[in-house]
Amino acid sequence: MNAGMFLSRFDGQSRLLVRSLLSGSSGVQRALDVFRRQQRANAGVSLSNLMETLCRDEISCPETDGQTLTVKPLVCLFPALFIQNLLSFMHLVHSVLPPTTVLRVLKCLSQDHHPSLWVTALVKQLERNLRAHNEEPLYTPLCSHRPGELSQRFAGSSETGGWARCFSSQTVQSETQSASCLSELGTQRKRKSSFVTLDSDGEETGQQCKRIKTNVCSGERVDAEEQSTNEDMSGGLEDDAAAEAPAEELQPVVATLPEHIKVSVLQIKELLECQTEWDQSSMDVFKVLNDCDPTQVEVLCTMLGLPDLPEHTLPKLCSSVLALSPDLSYSTAATIIKSLLLQKVLSLSEPASRCLVTTVTSLCSRYTRPMCHALIRPVLEDKNIGNSQAELLNRLIEGCLDSHYSLLVLQMTFKIAWSEAVLSIIHSLLDSKPDLNEELFTQFTEQLVSQSPQFTKSVKFSKMMLTVLTKYSSHVTAAHKHSLSDCLMLNETFLKKSLQAALKRITHT
Repeated sequence: MNAGMFLSRFDGQSRLLVRSLLSGSSGVQRALDVFRRQQRANAGVSLSNLMETLCRDEISCPETDGQTLTVKPLVCLFPALFIQNLLSFMHLVHSVLPPTTVLRVLKCLSQDHHPSLWVTALVKQLERNLRAHNEEPLYTPLCSHRPGELSQRFAGSSETGGWARCFSSQTVQSETQSASCLSELGTQRKRKSSFVTLDSDGEETGQQCKRIKTNVCSGERVDAEEQSTNEDMSGGLEDDAAAEAPAEELQPVVATLPEHIKVSVLQIKELLECQTEWDQSSMDVFKVLNDCDPTQVEVLCTMLGLPDLPEHTLPKLCSSVLALSPDLSYSTAATIIKSLLLQKVLSLSEPASRCLVTTVTSLCSRYTRPMCHALIRPVLEDKNIGNSQAELLNRLIEGCLDSHYSLLVLQMTFKIAWSEAVLSIIHSLLDSKPDLNEELFTQFTEQLVSQSPQFTKSVKFSKMMLTVLTKYSSHVTAAHKHSLSDCLMLNETFLKKSLQAALKRITHT
């Protein structure tokens, strides 16, 4: 049965945890990370809703026609790996779980008559956490017998301890044989002393560390593991806080965010980290963008880490934003575009990826004005603009900008220093035939004349000039013609004669 169909049973916060626990072998760590973020967003966050939902009875559909409908707790309908991850997660956070809640989950799992060995061991571990069945080992008799047999293969001495001591109480062999196994393991440890150097007291400590790691001893291991877990929980939060030190100035604003925005941020972040396809309910979480004021949108973008988002996730995010109704406000769209795309475009050293091109063109088609001010203007003003950036902007000019916005971008070029990359962008703008009035054409002509000395050998500049003299000849006045004639005198390219001939053909009645 597909576990994904059960996600609708959970509330927003719980659904994030369930998604994490379903994400394979990394599910425990991912769920722990999600829970820590939820704790930072809301110190009073509880796991009670998650556990309560997992314990609810659910009708189990038969896998074959011959079977009848059964009623089982929801947790029993999830795959074994999810249950294993869930129990491991509960062990790590057992200090914040009420004992009655843990016992209820364990009671529900007892209805599964064929649990895996891992699940069985983890259930026993949680019972130990509750100080129940303390003496019962976590391993099966077969598990204790096999290492005992393995230990007999090693050379031995009279020293005892280590692995054999852990299993000695459970083996069915005689005390003499157990002692022999212990001595053999002692000698084997001595043979490895070149890797781990311990004195007589330190060796016993080393054995205790091994017992903690192997999860097979009872008293001392449980206490040490509980202490380690508590340190991990508290230390992890401290490490996360240290990693987020650069964003400390945002904390006062984060604290004032409405609760539903905090929850939505966590849900969106989990979606962005998820490798599976997004369903409609997942995409609905982006509706929160229409509830945010400009400051909140900036905080949200920072919390989501949009500038560092991998490019392969851009199309899904873009589709979710474009599906919103009503459309985003200008300020919200501009903030998202700048945070999501600007750094990616400025850092291009080769042609943009398909994902980036698709995202930029899609957003530009819907949010043209924010795109012009939040992305195109900063890229034009960047001193390191290159061919990769120019190629992407030319795609936008040719496919997304109408005459009005082409004119807006052309006016932006009047205030910057031109380069070869900028020349190709201006050429594309002129080819799109923006509606230039006399005043704007005069400004453009003045810019041509002032910039021309640094492009005397530039073929791109000459081709752009040829476009001006042929496609915009009706705009050229006598004053323009005189200025352009002086400009062409400096030209040193093979197009010089063609340019002078085109200028000469322009007459005024």
